[in-house]
Amino acid sequence: MRAARASTASVTAALHDVAGLGGFFALHVGGRDDGWHPIARSYAADFTDLAEAVARRHRTREPRVDVSIAHLGHAARLWSPALACVVLHGIVPDLEGLERADDGPALRAPRPAGWYADRLDDGPARALYQQVTRHLSALADGLRVKVAPRLLDGNSASALAGAAHALLALRPAVRGPLTDLTIALLGTGRLAGTGVLTGPDLAFRRRSCCLYYRAPNGSKCGDCGLVGGVRHGALR
Repeated sequence: MRAARASTASVTAALHDVAGLGGFFALHVGGRDDGWHPIARSYAADFTDLAEAVARRHRTREPRVDVSIAHLGHAARLWSPALACVVLHGIVPDLEGLERADDGPALRAPRPAGWYADRLDDGPARALYQQVTRHLSALADGLRVKVAPRLLDGNSASALAGAAHALLALRPAVRGPLTDLTIALLGTGRLAGTGVLTGPDLAFRRRSCCLYYRAPNGSKCGDCGLVGGVRHGALR
């Protein structure tokens, strides 16, 4: 992948641009080091602080619910900017060395790097999958609360599809390449079999559940596998 390396300036510009989409698309770039720590430290610590914040906010009583919701939010913060960079700028960001805010879930790339998607021998889907899922695998490995592995895979797929759905609403002109990339990703590795896209707006139905409905004021999400049936092969 060395020959496909993108310039620092190109990656920085792409990340700044997609951050302007708002919400989970923001991945901070460079800046001062105070207030940030290596994300690996959070993974090793079971994401305890973010899970506890979920427990306080939603008044949950089951640690696995807190962990699942925190995991889903983190997955969305990884998939959203990375997916948008590929689709809008043709750059797969290198997510190695990510940092997390000391006081919340925000992420930062202290030294932006990445690859030009069209120069990758295997295409962007495999590279993007590897960049995001190695983080989610490291988080799962550090969890001390038992959560079903396929539930976590479903969270990852749900976050990916949610990012694609949001990006399509904001940039409808990229429907074709965005749809193709999302379908390719949902058929890759541990994402395969987690659910299906159900319509041209990239709505998704997962086969598992993030457990949010078990919070006192929670409910089943729009893509929850517990709501109705999954229409197999709905969008191909």
